[in-house]
Amino acid sequence: MVDEIVEHNEQFFADEANKRQLDNLRRILPVLLEKGVDNLNLTMFDPATKVKLLETLGDEYYRKGQTDLAIKVYVLAGSREKLQKLGKYYDGVGQVTQAINCYRLASDENSLLSLGHKCLENGHIKDAMSAFVLVNDVDALNKVGEDCLVKERWEIAIEIFKASGNTTRLAELGKRCVETREYDIAFQAFEAAADKDGLSALGDVCLADGKFELAQRAYRTAGNDTMLQFLAENFGKKV
Repeated sequence: MVDEIVEHNEQFFADEANKRQLDNLRRILPVLLEKGVDNLNLTMFDPATKVKLLETLGDEYYRKGQTDLAIKVYVLAGSREKLQKLGKYYDGVGQVTQAINCYRLASDENSLLSLGHKCLENGHIKDAMSAFVLVNDVDALNKVGEDCLVKERWEIAIEIFKASGNTTRLAELGKRCVETREYDIAFQAFEAAADKDGLSALGDVCLADGKFELAQRAYRTAGNDTMLQFLAENFGKKV
């Protein structure tokens, strides 16, 4: 979104009249802040003046600690540098989710990648995943997924491998969880991998183990109409 705006505002070549106008607008910042950015009509200004005015408003929101509004205004202004600055601020104070959002809005893939690796080193798996998903770094995502497998954080691993499209590891995790009788997790893994054979096999195991409802879910997700009919006709009262 910022990329589309910033292409039209790379340089500021305001004439003297526009500069004087901007100086005057700075003097009425309190009134503009009170009115709120959503209620301002700035269509009468040329693009460059509008950008500088919005940046000035954003700076004032930031100074007052109203960072959500500052971000909103910087996005409207197409101010990538301001968003990057906010991202660094949030990163510095440990508010990683907000930092990721600022870098996302600024289309700053380098900072997202760097922050993702930092989160991974610090054990912040979900934040690392969020950053790597935004830059579509499949290798990094798979690395995070492998780390989750080592730590037996199955559900997060499933989410990560699904995001990276690693159906092989999802199917392997599903089989592993069947062996350890963690059937609900196995179902999630096979479903994420769209592994119909794995789902049908899980249904068979659940049926043999008397877990009829989960067996039905597995067969239904696998599209195994034969076993669904078998369940309905022979164990209909238990599902």
